[in-house]
Amino acid sequence: QVQLQESGPGLVEPATTLSLTCTVSGDSITANSIYFSWVRRPPRKGLEWMGAISYSGVPYYDPSFKSRTSINRDTSKNQFSLHLASVTPEDTAVYYCVRGVSIWGQGTQVTVSS
Repeated sequence: QVQLQESGPGLVEPATTLSLTCTVSGDSITANSIYFSWVRRPPRKGLEWMGAISYSGVPYYDPSFKSRTSINRDTSKNQFSLHLASVTPEDTAVYYCVRGVSIWGQGTQVTVSS
Protein backbone atom coordinates (compact mmCIF):
# COMPACT_ATOMS: atom_id res chain seq x y z
CA GLN A 1 0.00 0.00 0.00
CA VAL A 2 1.44 3.33 -1.08
CA GLN A 3 1.33 6.09 1.51
CA LEU A 4 2.52 9.67 1.52
CA GLN A 5 3.16 11.78 4.60
CA GLU A 6 3.86 15.51 4.64
CA SER A 7 6.03 17.06 7.33
CA GLY A 8 7.20 20.54 8.11
CA PRO A 9 6.48 23.61 10.22
CA GLY A 10 2.91 24.60 10.86
CA LEU A 11 3.78 28.24 11.33
CA VAL A 12 6.13 30.24 9.14
CA GLU A 13 7.11 33.89 9.38
CA PRO A 14 6.53 36.17 6.41
CA ALA A 15 9.41 36.75 3.99
CA THR A 16 11.06 33.46 4.91
CA THR A 17 11.23 30.15 3.05
CA LEU A 18 8.70 27.41 3.68
CA SER A 19 10.12 23.91 3.40
CA LEU A 20 7.99 20.78 3.42
CA THR A 21 8.98 17.16 2.97
CA CYS A 22 6.93 14.25 1.70
CA THR A 23 7.95 10.77 2.77
CA VAL A 24 6.77 8.01 0.47
CA SER A 25 6.30 4.43 1.59
CA GLY A 26 5.23 1.39 -0.39
CA ASP A 27 6.71 2.70 -3.63
CA SER A 28 9.91 4.20 -4.94
CA ILE A 29 10.05 7.83 -6.03
CA THR A 30 12.24 6.65 -8.89
CA ALA A 31 9.51 4.32 -10.15
CA ASN A 32 9.13 4.58 -13.90
CA SER A 33 6.70 7.14 -15.30
CA ILE A 34 5.49 8.37 -11.91
CA TYR A 35 5.38 12.05 -11.04
CA PHE A 36 5.17 13.39 -7.50
CA SER A 37 3.45 16.72 -7.00
CA TRP A 38 2.76 19.44 -4.48
CA VAL A 39 -0.75 20.83 -4.35
CA ARG A 40 -2.22 23.33 -1.93
CA ARG A 41 -5.64 24.56 -0.89
CA PRO A 42 -5.80 28.10 0.52
CA PRO A 43 -8.76 29.01 2.71
CA ARG A 44 -11.95 29.51 0.72
CA LYS A 45 -10.19 28.68 -2.53
CA GLY A 46 -9.75 25.69 -4.79
CA LEU A 47 -6.81 23.39 -5.22
CA GLU A 48 -3.63 24.87 -6.68
CA TRP A 49 -1.06 22.68 -8.38
CA MET A 50 2.36 24.08 -7.56
CA GLY A 51 4.75 21.72 -9.26
CA ALA A 52 6.08 18.20 -9.51
CA ILE A 53 9.21 16.13 -9.79
CA SER A 54 9.48 13.26 -12.20
CA TYR A 55 10.70 9.73 -11.58
CA SER A 56 14.02 10.80 -13.13
CA GLY A 57 14.34 13.86 -10.90
CA VAL A 58 13.28 16.59 -13.31
CA PRO A 59 11.22 19.34 -11.64
CA TYR A 60 8.25 21.10 -13.21
CA TYR A 61 6.58 24.23 -11.89
CA ASP A 62 3.36 26.07 -12.41
CA PRO A 63 4.22 29.49 -13.89
CA SER A 64 2.54 31.29 -11.02
CA PHE A 65 4.94 29.68 -8.53
CA LYS A 66 8.03 29.14 -10.64
CA SER A 67 9.93 32.25 -9.57
CA ARG A 68 9.99 31.29 -5.90
CA THR A 69 9.53 27.49 -5.82
CA SER A 70 12.00 24.66 -5.79
CA ILE A 71 11.21 20.95 -5.68
CA ASN A 72 13.92 18.39 -5.07
CA ARG A 73 14.29 14.88 -3.75
CA ASP A 74 16.40 12.56 -1.62
CA THR A 75 16.28 9.13 -3.17
CA SER A 76 18.16 7.56 -0.26
CA LYS A 77 15.25 8.52 2.02
CA ASN A 78 12.54 8.16 -0.62
CA GLN A 79 11.47 11.74 0.05
CA PHE A 80 10.78 14.80 -2.04
CA SER A 81 10.59 18.36 -0.81
CA LEU A 82 9.00 21.72 -1.55
CA HIS A 83 10.72 25.02 -0.88
CA LEU A 84 8.64 28.17 -1.27
CA ALA A 85 10.53 31.43 -0.84
CA SER A 86 9.37 34.86 0.27
CA VAL A 87 6.13 33.62 1.77
CA THR A 88 3.27 35.96 2.60
CA PRO A 89 0.00 35.39 4.50
CA GLU A 90 -1.52 34.52 1.11
CA ASP A 91 0.58 31.33 1.18
CA THR A 92 -1.41 30.08 4.16
CA ALA A 93 -2.94 26.80 3.02
CA VAL A 94 -3.18 23.08 3.48
CA TYR A 95 -0.32 21.57 1.52
CA TYR A 96 -0.56 18.10 -0.01
CA CYS A 97 1.92 15.81 -1.68
CA VAL A 98 0.53 13.58 -4.39
CA ARG A 99 1.70 10.47 -6.23
CA GLY A 100 0.48 10.54 -9.79
CA VAL A 101 -3.06 11.83 -9.65
CA SER A 102 -4.73 9.51 -7.22
CA ILE A 103 -2.68 8.96 -4.08
CA TRP A 104 -2.60 11.91 -1.70
CA GLY A 105 -1.03 12.58 1.63
CA GLN A 106 -3.32 13.68 4.43
CA GLY A 107 -2.15 17.28 4.06
CA THR A 108 -0.43 19.63 6.44
CA GLN A 109 -1.69 23.04 7.52
CA VAL A 110 0.79 25.88 7.06
CA THR A 111 0.06 29.33 8.42
CA VAL A 112 2.16 32.32 7.46
CA SER A 113 2.08 34.87 10.24
CA SER A 114 4.36 36.91 12.42
